[in-house]
Amino acid sequence: MDRQQEFVLRTVEERDIRFIRLWFTDVLGILKSVAVAPAELEAAFSEGIGFDGSAIEGLTRVYEADMIAKPDPSTFQILPWRGERHGTARMFCDLLTPDGEPSLADSRTVLKRALSKAADQGFTFYTHPEVEFYLFDAPADPALPLVPVDQGGYFDHVPRGTAHDFRRAAITMLESMGISVEFSHHEAGPGQNEIDLRYADALTTADNIMTFRTVVKEVALEQGVFASFMPKPLADQPGSGMHTHLSLFQGDRNAFHEAGGHLELSKTARSFIAGLLKHAAEITAVTNQFVNSYKRLWGGAEAPSYICWGHNNRSALVRVPMYKPGKGNSSRIEYRAVDSATNPYLAYALLLTAGLKGVEEGYELPEGAEDDVWELTDAERRALGIEPLPTSLDAAISIMEKSELVAETLGEHVFDYFLRNKRQEWEEYRSQVTPYELRRFLPVL
Repeated sequence: MDRQQEFVLRTVEERDIRFIRLWFTDVLGILKSVAVAPAELEAAFSEGIGFDGSAIEGLTRVYEADMIAKPDPSTFQILPWRGERHGTARMFCDLLTPDGEPSLADSRTVLKRALSKAADQGFTFYTHPEVEFYLFDAPADPALPLVPVDQGGYFDHVPRGTAHDFRRAAITMLESMGISVEFSHHEAGPGQNEIDLRYADALTTADNIMTFRTVVKEVALEQGVFASFMPKPLADQPGSGMHTHLSLFQGDRNAFHEAGGHLELSKTARSFIAGLLKHAAEITAVTNQFVNSYKRLWGGAEAPSYICWGHNNRSALVRVPMYKPGKGNSSRIEYRAVDSATNPYLAYALLLTAGLKGVEEGYELPEGAEDDVWELTDAERRALGIEPLPTSLDAAISIMEKSELVAETLGEHVFDYFLRNKRQEWEEYRSQVTPYELRRFLPVL
């Protein structure tokens, strides 16, 4: 037994932890959980906990149902909302087959595999997400209109506002679980908030995002409000994105920084951006995985709709933030398409792989966009070589299914399941008769 496992067992005993929740994520990024008693923990570390994988989205087929969840002791944290006495803790798990091999259906394994390939090239991948979400009055009836908790706007300080207390409680809870928060503020939409997590390696960040979404939901329940990470819950208001800052390090050196280079960017950084741009359309079905995601991408309000990059240009898909002279290690790029409802393990695996493809193949970075690309005409965008992102989930999966890069990164099992699930979602969506159609056509047709 290693030292981390011993630390967990000792803490469970000393802190009177009665339940340990083993967390893992299905292919769509939905958190799953099974609780074990302290007496079962040693066996869980050595052998894992068996469960029926065929009952979980995308994990196995019925005839190969058995799976094993093996906890990662480095992710042990006590859940503060479960109280002090007879407490509850959690650990993230890696999913294994019965013979102990990593499961091909495990999102966390997909990201670990991508990170391992990057490590073979000497790179560590760091990410820093800005997570947006809405707070609504808890509806008594889901059919009733959504009512935001306030009418605030970007950076507004709403006196006695619900969101102040909410953000304070959520951040306190996150930090008690070892998740550092960098910024928090009211976003542009009524009841919309943003909390930015401090940068960390991509696996830690993905784990943190899964914890973050759970904490936000728990605090909302405690405060009698409803939190949603839906990409576009209000038709006439901004959607909720998860702009993510990315950087590659080689040891302690930021591989994206080059003193004296254009925008202080190295050749590695420029090729990485070129890789993101070249493969952006292929990965959009994963970074923006729901039919509602495309209402955000094509609904204006600073959502990126076109494949281009720019320096401090918030209409661009990839933005190079203003650099700080003398702070080379803070050099980074920002990918703006990802929304808050993504599966972070799969999204980060694909962002890393697309960027590294550009580095490996020496992709040339096109000219950056200086104009507001939303204001350009289609002809002007075509003349500049600026292509659109997919306009619907249907378009996105049609592009993804032809992508060798996505298939190789996700692995055959996850790739096939994801496409099947998304085709079904599109078919169900396409067959709906919407309130818009009834309002628009019923009176006149």
